[in-house]
Amino acid sequence: MSRTWNFYAGPATLPVSAIERAKADLPDWEGTGMSVMETSHRSKEYDAVHYGAMGLMAELLGLDDDHQVLFIQGGASTQFAMVPMNFIPPGGSADYVNTGTWSAKALKEAKIIADGRVAATSEPDGFTRIPRRDEYDLDPKAAYVHITSNNTIRGTQFHEFPDVGATPLVADMSSDFLWRPFDANRFALIYAGAQKNIGPSGVTVVILKKSWLAQANENIPTMLKYATHSAKDSLYNTPPTFAIYMVRNVLEWVKEQGGLAGMEQRNRAKGDLLYGVIGAHPDFYRCPVEADSRSYMNVIWRLPSEELEAKFVAEALAAGMCGLKGHRSAGGCRASIYNAMPIEGVEYLADFMTRFAAANR
Repeated sequence: MSRTWNFYAGPATLPVSAIERAKADLPDWEGTGMSVMETSHRSKEYDAVHYGAMGLMAELLGLDDDHQVLFIQGGASTQFAMVPMNFIPPGGSADYVNTGTWSAKALKEAKIIADGRVAATSEPDGFTRIPRRDEYDLDPKAAYVHITSNNTIRGTQFHEFPDVGATPLVADMSSDFLWRPFDANRFALIYAGAQKNIGPSGVTVVILKKSWLAQANENIPTMLKYATHSAKDSLYNTPPTFAIYMVRNVLEWVKEQGGLAGMEQRNRAKGDLLYGVIGAHPDFYRCPVEADSRSYMNVIWRLPSEELEAKFVAEALAAGMCGLKGHRSAGGCRASIYNAMPIEGVEYLADFMTRFAAANR
C-alpha cells in the first residue's frame, strides 16, 4: 500500500491501523453479516462501540464523575451557537478570547443570541501570538469565558490555559484535542470536531460538566439542548455511527501509543523538528508566530516570495506530500501534524525543506 504524506488541516490523516481495522470490518462487522454503517444504533453490538468510545475518552482524559462525554452532530460550528444558547442567561453576556478566525466566528454566533464581548485579543498583532494573562479584561459576571485552544490558520496555540477564577471555562479544542495531557476537569465544557485529531468528519465530541448543565436554559429547541443529548447518552436520535466507530478505533490507538503522554512526546518531537528546520534557514524560511505561541499541530511558514511558495507546494505534492498550502486567508505554507502523522512523515518533509532551500536560494 502506498500512502501520501497527508498534511491537510482537516479532514486530516488517521492512524493506518484504525483505517485497516475499518476496512476489515466493512463487509462483516463483529460477525453480524453487516457493516457498522448498516447496524441499528439501538443494537447491543453498536452499544459496545458507543459506550466503549465514551469510556475510552473518559479514561484518557481522567474525567471525574461530574463530567460526561457526548457525541453531537453539526461540527464545531454548531457548538458556536449551542454554547451561548444553553448557557448565557437572559440579559447576560459571555467573554471571548479572540485569537483568530474560529474564535471570531464563535463570538459572532454568540452576539446573534446574546451579548458576547472580547475579553482579550491578539488581533492588533495580526494574531501572531496568544494574549498574555495581564491583557485580559474579564467580566466577573460573565456566563463563561471561551477560548480556542489551537488556531489552525494562524498557527498559534495555548500552552497554558488561563485562570478565570470561578467563571466557567469553555474551550473549542477541535484542532489539538488529546495532543497532550491536561486537566479536562477544570473546564465546564470542551468541544472538538473529530476530523482533525481523533476521527473522521461527522461527529463532534463534547465534554460537559453535569453540574453546570443544571443551570442551562430550557426554552430552546430540543436538538440544541445539551440536556437532550446528556439524558440519552447521545442516543436521542440516530448518531453518526460510523464516525463514532472510527473515533473508538482512534482512541484505542492513542491508548496503545502510551495515552496522552505518548501523544505529547511524539507531537513535540515533530514540531521541534520542523521549527528547527525553519530556524536553521532564517534567510529562506520565516515563521510569523511568536516563539512561545507556536502550535505543535499546525506549523506555518513563509518563503521569500509567493512564487517560491507555489513552487514549494507543487514540488512537495510531486514528492508525495499533500496539504502544504497555507489557508487562503493567510497564504504561505502550513503543515498540519496532528496525532496520527508519523514522525517519518515529518522527517521526510524536513529533509525536503532543507533540500528545497539549498536549491532555490
